[in-house]
Amino acid sequence: MGAVKATAPLISLLFLAACGDGGDAPVRAERISLDDAGATAVEAAVSPDTKGAGWTVTGDGQALDFGRAGADPWLTLACDLRAAPATLTIVRHVTARPGQKALFPVLGNGTVSRFMVDAVLDEGEWRWEGEFPASDPQFEVFTGPLEVEATLPGGGTLKIAGSRIPGEFVNWCRAGGRVQRAEEAEAEASSEPPDR
Repeated sequence: MGAVKATAPLISLLFLAACGDGGDAPVRAERISLDDAGATAVEAAVSPDTKGAGWTVTGDGQALDFGRAGADPWLTLACDLRAAPATLTIVRHVTARPGQKALFPVLGNGTVSRFMVDAVLDEGEWRWEGEFPASDPQFEVFTGPLEVEATLPGGGTLKIAGSRIPGEFVNWCRAGGRVQRAEEAEAEASSEPPDR
C-alpha cells in the first residue's frame, strides 16, 4: 500500500510534465484590433416608424408593398398565379445573410402566424423570404381589418395599421386571380339552399 502512495505523486508529475512541454505554446502574445479582424457584427435593425405608411399594389398587380409612398417597402406580399395551386410569398425587406433561416411571427386579427423564411438574394438585395400555398391558413393574419404586428428577430417590429387591402389581396390570390365582388358573393350565398 505504501508503494502505491509513493508512486501516485510521481505519476502525477509525469502527466504534468507531458502536458506542459511548451512545444505548442506561443512564443509571445499578439494583440489584434477587432476592427482589423475582418468579421463585422450585424447590428439589429431598428423598428421603423410606420406612421403614415400603407399598402400599395405593385405595377404588375401581382404584389402588395407595405411602406411609405416613394420609399423602399418594408414588407411585400406577392402572388404567383402561374403555380398550381397559386402561391403567396411573404418578403421582409431587412438585410439577411446567406444561408440563414428565421421564424417570422406575425400577430393580428385574432391570429398568430409563424412564417419560416430564408435569406434570399433578389436583385442584389439579401432579404428574408418565404413561399407558401395561397391556401395556407397562416395568411389569415392579413385578412381582417385590425392592426398587424410583424417582428423579425434582429429586423425590428413593423406595426401595420388596420386595412382591408391585404385581406382582399390574399382572397384574390386564393381565388386564382378572379375578382369576386361583395354583391356577387352575397348573391351566391343567398341562392344556396339553407342547411337543415
